[in-house]
Amino acid sequence: MLKCVLQVPLNYSKMKDINRLILIWALLVITGQCFGQNNDAWPIFRGSPDLAGSSGANISTPMNLKWTYQTSDAIIAAPVIGNMTIFLSSVDGLIYALDLDGNLKWQYQTDNSIEAPALYMNNMVYVGNLSGKLLALDAESGELSWTYHADNQIMGSANHFSRKDNPYLVVGSYDYFLHCVDAKSGKLDWKYESLNFVNGSAAISEDAAFFGGCDGYLHVVNLENGTIRSKIQVASYIAGSTAVSGDLAFTGDYDGIFSCIDIRTGNIKWQWDNPSSDLPILGSPSLTKDRVVIGGQDKFIRCFDKENGTLLWSFNAGGRIDASPLIVRDKVIVVTMDGMLYILDFENGTEYWSYEIGSPIAHNPAVINGMLIVTAGDGNVYCFSN
Repeated sequence: MLKCVLQVPLNYSKMKDINRLILIWALLVITGQCFGQNNDAWPIFRGSPDLAGSSGANISTPMNLKWTYQTSDAIIAAPVIGNMTIFLSSVDGLIYALDLDGNLKWQYQTDNSIEAPALYMNNMVYVGNLSGKLLALDAESGELSWTYHADNQIMGSANHFSRKDNPYLVVGSYDYFLHCVDAKSGKLDWKYESLNFVNGSAAISEDAAFFGGCDGYLHVVNLENGTIRSKIQVASYIAGSTAVSGDLAFTGDYDGIFSCIDIRTGNIKWQWDNPSSDLPILGSPSLTKDRVVIGGQDKFIRCFDKENGTLLWSFNAGGRIDASPLIVRDKVIVVTMDGMLYILDFENGTEYWSYEIGSPIAHNPAVINGMLIVTAGDGNVYCFSN
């Protein structure tokens, strides 16, 4: 998570300005956490470059189904939202742009199926497909700007960072490499080679990229030049994306073990090993200042103390959870492969509200103030609002 620092100039002459700043400070203390993204945008599939999967947006229950939009094939990838537009991609190989009322603004046909979420940045949309192509499209028109070719399929979202005010993308591929690409030109900047497929997305925190791969390692890579900073053995196979908070990284693995890694020391700080199941954890965790939430194929969503791994609560969703959860202020959003959407109390895991879509939901929703966007295996986009 990004830290909030309130800087108060010493030359304020009006008490109303000081009072206003004190009020802002008090609100930050009350909420207990600071969210890095704009609450009217969800530009990357986990909300922010650290892949924390949490939001300060306001949603309330019960929610109502506002509209649906039908694509021509199943949707596996998570939707994203930027500049009042929803961007999503489908197994049909199309990239779609919808307005917030569910009307099609444009669509772009690629040469293969798309399972990777899009990334919205600087009025551009970046999407990878199963041909290993990373495409850059103008977010307003859908016009193709450039195409970068990896040597195997891209399954995870691109992430972004800046160096000397120039934007760059990092994206993993089944060619074993993490690729760093100039976001303006599409030219390769550097490549880092892992030991197996890179299935998920890389988290970005400060000057490093963090990702787990099918080689079972957590890789920490220098964003300046792609050199390795550390490589930490975690599991046999990491399918999801890693979330980062300060000096800690959190990831689930294919053996159903959930790990907290101390990045500075390279040691496992704590692990939770399911005593009753070894079913995989395919999704990514969601983080706040003191808690972490993760779901698994054993049908449970669980909340842990971030510092010591104490299990605080669990909720049986009744269906396999492949998607990552979301933390939205005092609520947790969970979707399942049997088509259920749940909103839970973040404090204790009790159910606030649920909705049966009835078709597999393989990836997390997108959330902005008052609105929740869900994509499903029936090819539909579902918009819920207050």
